[in-house]
Amino acid sequence: MKCKMKSNEGLQKEVQNTIQWEPLLSAAEIGVIAKDGVITLSGTVDSYGKKMQAEEATKNVLGVKAIVVNIDIEFGSRYSKGDNEIADEILAAYKRDWKIPEDKVKIKVEKGWVTLDGEFYWHYQKDAAMDSIRNLPGVMGVTNNITIKAAILDEIEKEAIESALQRSWAFHESDIKIDVSGTHITMRGKVASWYEKDEAARIVWKTPGVGIVNNELVID
Repeated sequence: MKCKMKSNEGLQKEVQNTIQWEPLLSAAEIGVIAKDGVITLSGTVDSYGKKMQAEEATKNVLGVKAIVVNIDIEFGSRYSKGDNEIADEILAAYKRDWKIPEDKVKIKVEKGWVTLDGEFYWHYQKDAAMDSIRNLPGVMGVTNNITIKAAILDEIEKEAIESALQRSWAFHESDIKIDVSGTHITMRGKVASWYEKDEAARIVWKTPGVGIVNNELVID
């Protein structure tokens, strides 16, 4: 069943309300413009984590098809840090996080922008490498180039992936097709929201042996 398309004004209001509902963003001054499902976010926040949270909250609103992020990060003098300090804090954060394999991440920091390289066996480890540092003072942005080296299995079971998707309430009316080629999974079809698109990828990444997930789902 298709939902009636929201007006630009209606979608704008829903995105604004969703952002303001987030505790860390309730006091942030983030501008929202909506046009035909494309949301443009603007304004200033004091951490990279808040910038990412505004983007993630926007993705979860039904009707959002694309996001343009023009949010700036401005640290007060109290939280301004040099690249060496940021690198040291990242290393310390990784030592505290059991999900991140020890000595598997190469870190580069340039003017507050962090680039991560390395090779993990599981996608949740790659997510953890990002989550551990997104709120660190001084971090302006993160490029996560960590790749997944899938465990070698005889065959990835397509039926197991389809069953995992069917167990989720989010996809009862979605049309998702799964193609398996070695360690590569391709998802095609239509979903109702960006949340569903991301949730489908999250579920598929849990499959043992998966190295790459091509998310070609269309938001309709």
